[in-house]
Amino acid sequence: MRTLREYEAVARERLDPVHYDYFAGGAGDEVTLRANEAALARLALVPRILRGDARHELGVTLLGTDASMPVLVAPTAFHRLAAPDGERATVRAVAAADTIMIVSMAATVAVEDIAAAAPGAKLWFQLYVQPDLAFTEAIVRRAEAAGCRALVVTVDSPARGRHERDDRNGFHDLPDGLYCENLRTGDPPGHVRQIAMSPEISWQHIAWLRGVTDLPIVLKGVLHPEDARLAARAGVAGLIVSNHGGRQLDTTPATIDVLPEVVAAADGLPVLMDGGIRRGTDVLKALALGASAVAIGRPVVWGLAAEGEQGVKGVLERIRAEVGDALVQCGCASVRDLDRTYVRC
Repeated sequence: MRTLREYEAVARERLDPVHYDYFAGGAGDEVTLRANEAALARLALVPRILRGDARHELGVTLLGTDASMPVLVAPTAFHRLAAPDGERATVRAVAAADTIMIVSMAATVAVEDIAAAAPGAKLWFQLYVQPDLAFTEAIVRRAEAAGCRALVVTVDSPARGRHERDDRNGFHDLPDGLYCENLRTGDPPGHVRQIAMSPEISWQHIAWLRGVTDLPIVLKGVLHPEDARLAARAGVAGLIVSNHGGRQLDTTPATIDVLPEVVAAADGLPVLMDGGIRRGTDVLKALALGASAVAIGRPVVWGLAAEGEQGVKGVLERIRAEVGDALVQCGCASVRDLDRTYVRC
């Protein structure tokens, strides 16, 4: 079974170099991109011994949705750049793993078709609130109708991150025949909009969104503890500590470094984390520091590019096995046993 890094090596060989750079790259000098992994590597796990419990419980419940392990699939765009079936292959693998897929608003397969590809799959939907609120509401209705169980609102993108790899490669649009299918409208028929990044999006828009849907709302892109406090007062259901995988503002802190502060400020809200998770030991470090679960993005794309649906299955099976092994090695019977005493800086 390949490691997650080995899947990336295979994916790099198989992808168009321009598309590899799109998936792998980050903003600016890619300081934050590197920091996410480096910060996790600096932390040490401190195992306990002689615990005397043969249980091996990896499952979690998040906003009423059960997952077989504390690892979700983060929203990543353009899966059909990695494999012909794109998000259809991804969702079938995620359903087989019995975890949650956060469907990207910029998916190259429509949310309805993703749901149809794996009936019963556990889906959340990632949303960029658009200045056109009628269009935003229409997308929310599509996500609801497709059976998505939560909205994950990306809040760290008032403008597009500057990706110098994409600038050098001249990659600023999808190839002919590929589209962000969740952005299709009937005016004119078949028209596909662009995602609008707007600095005008505010807490008022979150209040508006709470008024138009009963789905739980999770804010993705929280790094500052004061924003966690504001989110708790705003009535959202959860937070994801994220720096957009280093793809937005460069030199922001690694997510694991700010996770404890955000958890402390979140007033009991479930807090997830993404960014830099490449090993099961990384998952345990995040859980020990207060995360309810983590999400992985690039490793899923690497599995998809390497071996299609089987590659995504391989990535999820590998991370599950590593989480289970690390949990046993740390003397824990359940992921709920972890706390800050298991991690040392």
